[in-house]
Amino acid sequence: MDPGILIAIIVGCIFALWMIFYFIPVGLWFNALVSGVNISLLQLILMRWRKVPPQVIVRNLIAAQKAGLNLNRNEMEAHFLAGGHLNSVVNSLISADKANMGLDFKTATAIDLAGRDVFEAVQMSVNPKVINTPPVAAVAKDGIQLIAKARVTVRTNIKQLVGGAGEETILARVGEGIVTSIGSAVSHKQVLENPDSISKVVLGKGLDSGTAFEILSIDIADIDVGKNIGAQLQMDQANADKNIAQAKAEERRAMAVAAEQEFKAKTQDARAKVIEAEAEVPKAMAEAFRNGNLGIMDYYKFQNIKADTAMRESIAVPKKEIKA
Repeated sequence: MDPGILIAIIVGCIFALWMIFYFIPVGLWFNALVSGVNISLLQLILMRWRKVPPQVIVRNLIAAQKAGLNLNRNEMEAHFLAGGHLNSVVNSLISADKANMGLDFKTATAIDLAGRDVFEAVQMSVNPKVINTPPVAAVAKDGIQLIAKARVTVRTNIKQLVGGAGEETILARVGEGIVTSIGSAVSHKQVLENPDSISKVVLGKGLDSGTAFEILSIDIADIDVGKNIGAQLQMDQANADKNIAQAKAEERRAMAVAAEQEFKAKTQDARAKVIEAEAEVPKAMAEAFRNGNLGIMDYYKFQNIKADTAMRESIAVPKKEIKA
């Protein structure tokens, strides 16, 4: 026989055997059989056609069987086809069963399809997690600012994990509770002397309502004294009042300057009218001379009266004003 034909026959036989064992996973079926998992060889072949890896289903069925869990193969295939993480779901069910948490397959798959790590959630429920809050600044009634840091111990609430709020909501609510508790204190010294009063007040508000966690404790880790906000506000108010007073004074000064300018304008106008009127006097006298209504003696008497009036006014003026 031609060596080329022989090699082709051998390769063809190997490929045929590989195809047979790929679509007919005898070894996987035997592994399930000896592990106590009841699954037929035909079901394993049909899994291949349904685009479901038989290894994933069989291994998780064996793990669940050894842990004493009775899982449904069709539900496992459906969860895998829905894009779920089957390994994580089965591991979480085993851990929850050992911890007597009462987690069922339907709830676990719902949590997994919601985008949460169900195995991590079970671990957090068994081993609570500590969340450190960022520094929270609040002001007591005496105007002194306090900066507090808290440690919040939480564990997962499996029943509210789907649709429940996350860690951000817990931190926001705890921060709000700290601000309220410090703000209601009469003096910052009371808070410094008894910081656990903040924990009691905040913990009693039921901050874990509607969240995926259950708050076990809230511990104040550190409290620092910040600024004297009351004094700062008083200084700012005083500066604001000063600026307002200065603005009003400037407004009054501007009004006074405007009134003075107006008075000067009126005075100048009156003087102009007086000068204009005085300029008409010689004209009137000349007209009186021409008409014969005023004689030369009358004119001299008028000049004498004018000179006498000027002398009397000069005598009445004080010496200081004359020097000025």
